Amino acid sequence: MFNLESFGIKLNTDFIGRNFIYFEEIDSTNTYLLNQENKINISGTVVLAEFQTKGRGRMDRVWKSDSAQNLTFSILFVKNKSLLESLNFLNFSAALAVASSIENLYQLKPELKWPNDILINRKKTCGILIETVTTKNEIEKVVVGIGINVNQSQFTGEYNYPPTSIRIQLGKEVERERLLAEILNNFEHYINKLKTNKDNIINEWKMRCKMMGEKISVRLSNEIKYGIFDDIDENGFLLLRTKNGIEKITAGDLMAN
Repeated sequence: MFNLESFGIKLNTDFIGRNFIYFEEIDSTNTYLLNQENKINISGTVVLAEFQTKGRGRMDRVWKSDSAQNLTFSILFVKNKSLLESLNFLNFSAALAVASSIENLYQLKPELKWPNDILINRKKTCGILIETVTTKNEIEKVVVGIGINVNQSQFTGEYNYPPTSIRIQLGKEVERERLLAEILNNFEHYINKLKTNKDNIINEWKMRCKMMGEKISVRLSNEIKYGIFDDIDENGFLLLRTKNGIEKITAGDLMAN
C-alpha cells in the first residue's frame, strides 16, 4: 500500500499536495473533486486512489489500472483566473512534470504525444484528463487527473494505444511514493514558470514531442484528418499540414501513420 509518511518526507511544494486525500477505492478521483457537495476548495488538493471503479480518460474511455500498482490521482485548482483560463498550458505543464520526473529518476526517455499522453518507446505510460466546473460561463475550478502505469506488469483487453509501464521499461519495481512526490514538486515548478514565460512551456513540450514532422492521422468527433504534424501554435493547438494548407486542430486523437 501507499506509504503516506514516505511520500510526505519527499514532498517539497508550497501548495500542491499539502492537502492530501487518500482512498483505497473510489469511483473516480476526478469525480470526487468535481463534486460540489464535497465542498473542497483548497487549491493544490491532491486525491490519490489505489483503485478506481470508474476511472476514465478522454472521451469517456475507461482507464483500467490494477489496484495498488500504479498512480491514479487528481489535483484541484481554484481561485486563479489566469491558470484556470490556460487549460492547454496546465495540460502541458502536467505532461512535462510527469516526463521530466520519469527521466530524472529512472533515466528513461519519455516522449509527449499531443494533446495529453506520455509515451515510453512509443507505448502509452500516462494519460491526463482535465475537467472543469463552470458557473455563468466562468471556470470556477479545474481538476487535473493523471493516471500513470507504474508497476503493472501485464495489460489485457483492447487499447486505443499500446500500453506499457515504468516497471516494464525499467526492468524493476518502482517506489510510487518517490515518483508522486517528484511529479508534484515538478508540477509546481512548471506552474510557477507559467506566470512568467508561457513560451518556455510550449518550447520544452515541443522538444519532448518526437512526432512533430511525421505523417499522422487525427481522429475528430466525426472524421479523420491526415497530414504532417507541422507544429504547435502559441495556444497549444496542433497545426496539421494537409494538401489544402495548414489546419488548426483544437482537440482530437492523434495517431502516427
